[in-house]
Amino acid sequence: MLAVLASRTYRHLFFAQVVALIGTGLATVALGLLAFSLARENAGAVLGTALAIKMIAYVCVAPVAAAFAERVPRRAMLVVLDLVRAGVALFLPFVTEIWEVYLLIFLLQSASAAFTPTFQATIPDVLPDEAEYTRALSLSRLAYDLESLLSPMLAALLLTVMSFHTLFAGTVIGFLASAALVLSVTLPSPKPTIPRGIYDRTTRGIRLYLSTPRLRGLLAISLAVAAGGALVIVNTVVFVQAKFGMTQADTALALAAFGAGSMTIALALPRLLDQLPDRPVILAGASLLCLGTALAAMLPNYLWLLPLWFAMGAGYSMAQTPSGRLLRRSSLAEDRPALFAAQFALSHACWLITYPLAGWAGAKFGLPIAALLLAGLAACGVLAAVQLWPSESKAK
Repeated sequence: MLAVLASRTYRHLFFAQVVALIGTGLATVALGLLAFSLARENAGAVLGTALAIKMIAYVCVAPVAAAFAERVPRRAMLVVLDLVRAGVALFLPFVTEIWEVYLLIFLLQSASAAFTPTFQATIPDVLPDEAEYTRALSLSRLAYDLESLLSPMLAALLLTVMSFHTLFAGTVIGFLASAALVLSVTLPSPKPTIPRGIYDRTTRGIRLYLSTPRLRGLLAISLAVAAGGALVIVNTVVFVQAKFGMTQADTALALAAFGAGSMTIALALPRLLDQLPDRPVILAGASLLCLGTALAAMLPNYLWLLPLWFAMGAGYSMAQTPSGRLLRRSSLAEDRPALFAAQFALSHACWLITYPLAGWAGAKFGLPIAALLLAGLAACGVLAAVQLWPSESKAK
């Protein structure tokens, strides 16, 4: 898998992703502590609102940014967006009001909503060989999983010698390093063959996406992934500490089990996808995640939760990691930023539904009902994917 790093351009882009992810992870920890310092017992509401603002920015900004991406060299766009993110993070330690948190989070996540799809759309042009691109997708999945495990530990270590405000400096450094790495390479910037108006460019990605059967199926899979993922992300702490009476360390271990399952599959996927089409692999992963979400309604104790979370992490990675291959096959180079932006916006719209559902249903009706509701939503996603993505396409 690491052989793909032999490409200098991809290597620099991959490490740009890694350092930016570490910076973002430090900011996530610091933001939680900042919310508590400003709101105390209402910190959860502040963070919940910030998360909703993040998702709204992702859904609304990504298609608009993609409309302008074709007019600007990709390298310049990515570097400027990294600098914007660094500039916003620079102001976070000086926040004194909750509304300021919301404003800066919207600006930060709007820049990320423009950066991430453009970055993702660049990788297929840098690695045109499908086998290499598949390995790059798995490396990217590993980077996300490792960040979720390592950033909290790094933050905890740094907090022993500094205040949480200083963690935002790590975020700034991460984005600046990402900008420097992107600036150090030359990136392809395919130009459209036909001039298009702003409305056409803004909506083109979503129109292309929804007109492609395999991508309509991918959207249904995204709903299933968001349903199962929301149960883990929102309610792990409730399962572990409220239901089973365990500690914060046990919560971290449970989340690590989910990440370990995801990483295990990410390592195995390149060889698996060399042998099998994408469709059965993605459907199997979504089905595993759906089943795990349903079984969560019957968890008897913490020891059963750990292997279940591992299995759900495996299903999560199996369903989500190959999505870039489908987007790559469904687009010309000039359309990729728009199509990746459409996937980014539409998949996060699914999370915008499942995040509040997981939290509200768990608080109102209890964890078993929340798990069953989310499992039902995931099952609808899987069944819709089977219908929308006909097997005759064989992921071509």
